[in-house]
Amino acid sequence: MIRKKLSGEINPQMEGEETTIAGWVDTKRDLGKIIFLKIRDTQGKIQVTVKKERDSEETFKKAKDVTQESVVAITGEIEKTDQTETGIEIKPTEINILNKAETPLPLELEEDVESKLDTRLNQRFIDLRKPEKEAILQIRDSALTAIKESMEKRKFVEMHTPKIISEGAEGGATLFPVKYFEEDAYLAQSPQLYKQILMATNLDRMYEIGNYFRAEKTDTIRHTSEFTMWDFEMAFIDSQEDVLQVLEETVKEVIQHVKENAKPYLEKLDVNLETPETPFKRITYEKARELLKEEGKEIPKGKDLDTEAEKMLGDIMEREGHELYYIIEYPSEEKPFYIMRKDEEPYYSPSFDLDYKGIEITSGGQREHRPEQLNENIEEQGLNPDDFEYYMNAFKYGMPPHGGAGTGFDRVIQQMLELDNIREAIPFPRDLKRLKP
Repeated sequence: MIRKKLSGEINPQMEGEETTIAGWVDTKRDLGKIIFLKIRDTQGKIQVTVKKERDSEETFKKAKDVTQESVVAITGEIEKTDQTETGIEIKPTEINILNKAETPLPLELEEDVESKLDTRLNQRFIDLRKPEKEAILQIRDSALTAIKESMEKRKFVEMHTPKIISEGAEGGATLFPVKYFEEDAYLAQSPQLYKQILMATNLDRMYEIGNYFRAEKTDTIRHTSEFTMWDFEMAFIDSQEDVLQVLEETVKEVIQHVKENAKPYLEKLDVNLETPETPFKRITYEKARELLKEEGKEIPKGKDLDTEAEKMLGDIMEREGHELYYIIEYPSEEKPFYIMRKDEEPYYSPSFDLDYKGIEITSGGQREHRPEQLNENIEEQGLNPDDFEYYMNAFKYGMPPHGGAGTGFDRVIQQMLELDNIREAIPFPRDLKRLKP
């Protein structure tokens, strides 16, 4: 283990002390008899000044030979200076080139040079050395931490459901088939059926953060073939309102956590987060149709909101001061078989979407816990109940009223940071055209 200090741990009050720093050569300026190296680590950059007349021949030679983005460990004395932003520089006594980078680099790293997204994703290991790109993933990590803390505070237990399944929860058209020994199987689209099965156990509050897969042949700024979902399910609810309250309070805490704990990274991206007020704005599906009609967008009754409608509704809500808002009471025919149908008004279901700045990030609602009605829902959607025997068994022997939600975590990061493309929020995205790296 290299005993080193991070750039953020070194300050002018440490003048005269010997230290070792390690990282990448961010920039190199060779002025002949003086060479300036900027060394970048996870906390920032620190300058190393190498002088031919002062430093050893070996040290100067290594400074001459080193290339941009080489990995180095440098030992030297801390000196004050008014020529750097940090107010310090390192006077080196030893330069150790741990790995010399080839030239030219496959991707430009200068702040004022922005390569095309495909080029950057092809060289993702280099792309993520840019502080602003790293900042996105640091914020992603902060948000994941906040979800776990918020869920566990509410007595939810973390579970992990199968990613190889026999039947899809959302329909067969978007399933990735896989060969599972001698059987046909699929990559999971969501944990939906399994998290409901868990509601028939004493683990009646569960959450999961995991990756899921949909074989949608779409190439948009908000879709990928592999994506991270945050799901939760809770039993013994009175109505979907119980689910809405847990979701909005957790989302609020996640944004607040990121605002407080990822401040340096938000500043790198020039993002000013505002903690949302709760409860979130709630509008019915029919009200959403009315608002959109007033703006010139007609949504046929019973049909879901398309991308254009979501964006337009986001603009309407923004004018009212709402970045996060629920659309509730969707038509039953637009929802999967596991969503409850209301006895008193079966056309509308206790279901919802949560939209964030004009993009749907969450879908959820109250589930059907009555086995007879659930069986009827499955048949109405043209599916064979026998294919779901493992799922239906959990409902025959005592299933409490329950509900939950599934949130596209990558979309949360995209909207939180107002990224142009969801792929920016994912370390190594997978989509219609990308299987590498």
